[in-house]
Amino acid sequence: MKEAYIAAKERWARKQAGQGRGTVRSENRLPPGQRQVTNFPILDLGVKPEVSKTDWALKITGLVENPVTLTWEQFLALPQFKDVSDFHCVTTWSQFDMIWDGVAFLTLADLVKPKPEATHVFFKSYDGYSTNNPLDVLMDDDVLIAHSWNGQPLPPEHGGPARVIVPKRYAWKGAKWIREITFMNRDILGFWELRGYSNTADPWTDDRFS
Repeated sequence: MKEAYIAAKERWARKQAGQGRGTVRSENRLPPGQRQVTNFPILDLGVKPEVSKTDWALKITGLVENPVTLTWEQFLALPQFKDVSDFHCVTTWSQFDMIWDGVAFLTLADLVKPKPEATHVFFKSYDGYSTNNPLDVLMDDDVLIAHSWNGQPLPPEHGGPARVIVPKRYAWKGAKWIREITFMNRDILGFWELRGYSNTADPWTDDRFS
């Protein structure tokens, strides 16, 4: 994992410097079974928590050397990251060239320093939602905690104040209204994974259900 972490940081640094391109998952930009849309449909559990930026906090804990709880101001004080990526929803729609601003997952990993035994990450949201990802998936150079979309603050209906973006997985793997990130040495299934959705969620293999 240490070598993969270093390689991921190097890719991200090259991307930030404009010297490299992001990892390409497939030359076929639109995954199988998807259709391209130009709007941004709203999907959730029926609960839209209203979390003020004054009350918002992001707890990062588990198998890390430096657990932290970030206020909104501390979150914005971290190095900021702008990225353009495609967004794929399991309900068969995709939108290209979504513009996100936020904090790269790599920046958060640098801050808390995952322990060598950390292999997975579990996310919890303010609406009670949860999801999971292998740590190596999150070390890609396009994964971030986004607070803005298309140059504007992320609206509550799309997960604001902040949500997780994991472009190379179906969108349910990126928790809206994020409040807690836990590094673990084992995999724990999240809300949809426990209800029959795929644990790996790879759009290019049409990997929707377990």
